[in-house]
Amino acid sequence: MRKNFGTKSWFYPLPVLIIGTYDEDGTPDAMNAAWGGLYDADKVILCLSEGHKTTANIKAKGAFTVSFADAAHVTEADYVGMESANQVKDKLAKAGLHAVKSEYVDAPVIEEFPLTLECSLLKTTEDGNIIGQIINVSADERILDGDGKIDTSLLDTISFDPVHSAYHKLGEKVGNAFSDGAKLK
Repeated sequence: MRKNFGTKSWFYPLPVLIIGTYDEDGTPDAMNAAWGGLYDADKVILCLSEGHKTTANIKAKGAFTVSFADAAHVTEADYVGMESANQVKDKLAKAGLHAVKSEYVDAPVIEEFPLTLECSLLKTTEDGNIIGQIINVSADERILDGDGKIDTSLLDTISFDPVHSAYHKLGEKVGNAFSDGAKLK
């Protein structure tokens, strides 16, 4: 038996995306955004409202970063989603996060978050969604395996649970993509 809930924004897992930008005077900013993902093999889409300082920053600078929040920084990730840069000028510093300028785009890489997509603005859609081109992916060496590839168990990403307003840790391997299904052929 199933229970119906009607129309809800329940999508699992919802990665906790931290969007990094610079404002008009070069101050780094970050916001927590659950509504975003891959748009194509080399593009991202963000659903950000027009009133966000981050949205204005992206349009002004033509660039942004997308980092994946991890369990070690859940408090900081939550804070940058609760506080608006329209009211708090340097909320990144208040959260205790540190930024360095991307080598590829005019946007900050937040050092505490180990995986970052560095993106240039491609376009804003008619309904306000932001489409970005992934220019570079940078990863802290602490999340790399012995072959120099990202180890998701070391990445320790978190997911947003919209039903319970909670964050959950991801990471356990349960199968092999493009392989396990072959058993049913």
